[in-house]
Amino acid sequence: MLAPARGAAALVAALLFTPGLLSAHDIPNDVTVQAFLKPSGDRLHLLVRVPLKAMRDVDFPARGKEGFLDIEGTGPLLPDAATLWISNFINLYENHTVLPKPRVVETRLALPSDRSFTSYEAAMAHLAGPKLDTDVFWDQVMLDVLFEYPIQSDRSRFSIEPGGLNRLGLNVVTVLSYVLPNGAIRAFEFTSDPGLVRLDPQWYQAAGRFVELGFKHILDGTDHLLFLFCLVIPFRRFRALIPVVTAFTVAHSITLIASAYNLAPDAPWFPPLIETLIAVSIVYMALENIVGGATVKRRWMIAFGFGLVHGFGFSFALRQTLQLAGSHMLTSLLSFNIGVELGQLLVLAMLIPALELLFRHAVQERTGTIILSALVAHTAWHWMMDRWGVLSRYHIEMPAFDAALWASVLRWLMFIVIAGGAVWFIAGLVRERSLEREAIRIRENQMDPSSVDH
Repeated sequence: MLAPARGAAALVAALLFTPGLLSAHDIPNDVTVQAFLKPSGDRLHLLVRVPLKAMRDVDFPARGKEGFLDIEGTGPLLPDAATLWISNFINLYENHTVLPKPRVVETRLALPSDRSFTSYEAAMAHLAGPKLDTDVFWDQVMLDVLFEYPIQSDRSRFSIEPGGLNRLGLNVVTVLSYVLPNGAIRAFEFTSDPGLVRLDPQWYQAAGRFVELGFKHILDGTDHLLFLFCLVIPFRRFRALIPVVTAFTVAHSITLIASAYNLAPDAPWFPPLIETLIAVSIVYMALENIVGGATVKRRWMIAFGFGLVHGFGFSFALRQTLQLAGSHMLTSLLSFNIGVELGQLLVLAMLIPALELLFRHAVQERTGTIILSALVAHTAWHWMMDRWGVLSRYHIEMPAFDAALWASVLRWLMFIVIAGGAVWFIAGLVRERSLEREAIRIRENQMDPSSVDH
């Protein structure tokens, strides 16, 4: 108990009485936090590296006319500064229980060029090694800290809430490596507050999180909602929309999963190309509604084709989020799709009655279809031109015909086979439902006495 008290007293004394203190500065613009988290026995080790300049209300002593950092005088201030600015802003959980505040085992100052935080072992060796001994200014060094938490078992499931670290700067990137007891490493990168992050989630935890993400994504995605709106306008009955929505669902599921498993191009021009094609899909669907003549068979085929494009768009939104899936990537991807479908069902449940009321009481159906589709086409056209402007800045080069290219071609052939199978399945579903409706119509005509020719 005496050591923390002496450290706090030293910090207060430094703030109030030490002459020649380095004045605190404004909030840094860009801050990168590097961290390692490893459970071991009955202890959990958290190693953190942050820029010293991010600790703004701590004035560190200077020496000499040049104002170099007084490293020896700064040492006693570092444990309490680390507690105030790092551990107080992080919550760690073992299973569902929040861990008590940690003790500071060791602190070190390091130059930004120091490479010891490339691995957990190197970072631990650095913290146990010699202290920095050079002339530097206070805003040119990094603070490395080793925190230790008491835990019940290193086989427990741990979670972290790192959002408080955003107070360290205007734009804070947290790079966290979680070292599992078996030696495997899971890498995380957060650019905003991710909330509670389960470092080793169970399958149902990952599934629940991604269902929620998919549900929110479809409701926040204006372009996807407009595409769905264009799908609904000509067919305002759930039964007629089933094959259309199913085709769209199967298609975007295929490309979403393919992209997550690195089967999609990773060139910088690919995302703007997909965004442009998404806008094109909305324009096309709106124009088809204006021209008229849309049938269920034609519409589900178009929905499947454009669904492949929208699936890549979904994958871009998941790039940062898939790190939260743990070892359950496929489960998380399927759960995301379930969330998307739940969101689509909610939208359909609101759109269909609204359109029915509109066309029944406000405007004639054909006129209303043209007006609504024209408004959507106008909006999507501007999106398409803006996104084409972005895409045109990229130079698309022909790929080299090497072994890597042929391997990619084989993967895409597999993807095409899967897509073809999905098309065959949906076509069979549509054909079967058409036959069922025709059989029902024939039976109804046979049972209706008025249909008998006397």
